[in-house]
Amino acid sequence: MDKIHSAYFFLELAGTFAFALSGSTAARQRGLDLFGICAIAFTVACGGGIIRDLCIGAIPPAGLTNWYYLVAALTASALTVSFFPIVQRVNHPVLLFDAIGLALFAVTGAQKALSYGHNAQVAILLGITTAVGGGVLRDVLLNRVPIILQKEIYASAALIGAVIVVLGNYLNLSSDWVAIFSLITCFTIRMLALHFHWNLPSSATPSSKEKQEE
Repeated sequence: MDKIHSAYFFLELAGTFAFALSGSTAARQRGLDLFGICAIAFTVACGGGIIRDLCIGAIPPAGLTNWYYLVAALTASALTVSFFPIVQRVNHPVLLFDAIGLALFAVTGAQKALSYGHNAQVAILLGITTAVGGGVLRDVLLNRVPIILQKEIYASAALIGAVIVVLGNYLNLSSDWVAIFSLITCFTIRMLALHFHWNLPSSATPSSKEKQEE
């Protein structure tokens, strides 16, 4: 993490904590034991970042070598278990924490790829991967259809956040302000999509006539 501005390290930890809350809440709702809750929380919190680090050559991945990430995940797990009734009162807590983590990791994922000298395409793709990777692992482990395979606006929000970071870098804009704008944009798009049920276009369901022809 020495190549990344300290502000981005803070954002990475905040994203880790948010995704860990998402994972531990989902695991708690599924009735997993304490070890299962902690395992899911850490996997969600660090899965996308580990994939990114392996792709850009940041080996060993920060999620496995920096104890801050483990502490953030375990702290989120402990808070979820201890105050689960309070967490449950939040409207759709998993979706809320997931949206926060999505926005934070879209920014830090793209920025870290840029800081390691990769081009815009790599930065955008790894920004998306960092943002959605943990959520995919969570859903697979909990036997749910991953959100990115549904028609919800999820990865698209991360794409927009990563693109803003890359554009800001190429235009030599203030990285802090770019990060804030990217975070707000990504999070707002995701929450508006959930509130108004915005979805990406999907192919129409085959009609009965078409099924008979097949």
